[in-house]
Amino acid sequence: MTEKRIVIEPVVGEEEASWEERLRSFPWWFLAMIFIAIGVFFVVSTNESYNAAFNFIKAGLTITIKTTLIAYVIALGFGLLAGLGRISKNVFFNNLARLYVELIRGIPILVLIFFIALVGVPSLVNGLNAIGEWLNNAGIAFLSKPFTAITNQDVSMNARAIIALAFTYGAYLAEIFRAGIQSIGKGQMEAARSLGMSYGQAMRHIILPQAIRNVLPALGNDFVAMVKDSSLVSVLAVRDITQVARLYAGSTFRFREAYVTLAVMYLTMTVILSLIVQTVERRLRSND
Repeated sequence: MTEKRIVIEPVVGEEEASWEERLRSFPWWFLAMIFIAIGVFFVVSTNESYNAAFNFIKAGLTITIKTTLIAYVIALGFGLLAGLGRISKNVFFNNLARLYVELIRGIPILVLIFFIALVGVPSLVNGLNAIGEWLNNAGIAFLSKPFTAITNQDVSMNARAIIALAFTYGAYLAEIFRAGIQSIGKGQMEAARSLGMSYGQAMRHIILPQAIRNVLPALGNDFVAMVKDSSLVSVLAVRDITQVARLYAGSTFRFREAYVTLAVMYLTMTVILSLIVQTVERRLRSND
């Protein structure tokens, strides 16, 4: 009796295809970033010129981080209010929010920083002084003092830079919040109202938590963008890392060391933050 043997031949190219897929999906850019970081770290630690530039420029890192964090928190408030105004059925609030968003998004950020810091804030101070004078003339002197005591010198350039960044980014965040709220089905609002909730309660307890969860990656990306755009506040002589690097380059004429170090510092911050945003987005997607 002849014994029959079944031979299973491997599918040609299956293993090669899997390796090709792995090589294609491998994050080569991240590997390149690691090599660049290692190379820069080696140069900064061994080269006295780059080491001196880094030690000088890092003094402005605290101002950069502080300015970005405070401005972004304030921008979240502006953006949420404007986003709610964009979906409001009230004609006044809807048009006011639309005006704010379109006006800010139609002007370059650098121009807005100059305008808000050098025109807007002084005009606001003059308006507060005028209110104080009116209160004083009306015989309410104890209320007029806080308004008349404010001067332009009391508002530092750092504070003006924070206001400018927050006011500017609030318009961009408004569109993110608007899109997030509108991504929630209308049936959820109707169900909440049918349970006896008011519009504000339904928005606060039902709609906004889901909308914010949906737009978290977009909010994170805008935070990364603000870290980079915070370099623009150096035009107001705010001593962030960009301004400090300019001062170092101007005093030592070591432009290469100053600006290579500055670029690497921004790159390091943005890459780390981008990886955090991608991790959050991946976890949210896996939970879904």
